[in-house]
Amino acid sequence: MVSAVKYGLALALIIGLASSAYAIKCYHCDSLTIPKCGLKFDGDDSLILDCSRMGPPRYLQNFFPPRNASGCMKKTLESAAGPPQIVRSCYFGDVTNIQSGCQPDPAFPFVRQLNCDVCTKDECNGSTSMTPIAFGIMMLFFGIARLLA
Repeated sequence: MVSAVKYGLALALIIGLASSAYAIKCYHCDSLTIPKCGLKFDGDDSLILDCSRMGPPRYLQNFFPPRNASGCMKKTLESAAGPPQIVRSCYFGDVTNIQSGCQPDPAFPFVRQLNCDVCTKDECNGSTSMTPIAFGIMMLFFGIARLLA
């Protein structure tokens, strides 16, 4: 009986550690309420969020059941009220097809989404330009591989 309880606790511990190992940490802020979250990003530890502590936004919950985030994102939004707004948060959805996870919030029909960058490393949404750098490195790698083949 005691050994069965020990095995059960060990299994629960392993499952708990395994699920926390897949949690990603992202910057979570928007430039409307936190100016240092804008184009000239000044990130600090107070803006970092463990994405396992939150679920997808309510307007995406029909598409994605509650589960851990698959990456980080940085959205640039435009409204008539002023300069572009930068939103940094956890990303829920397929990182290879960002159309579904980067949908604009339908509750704000007068806000236009200019772009949505997605990345998969911890705190990667703090950089000013995420996707073009990764794309450039990947193209350089394939170019060198092609020359050497």
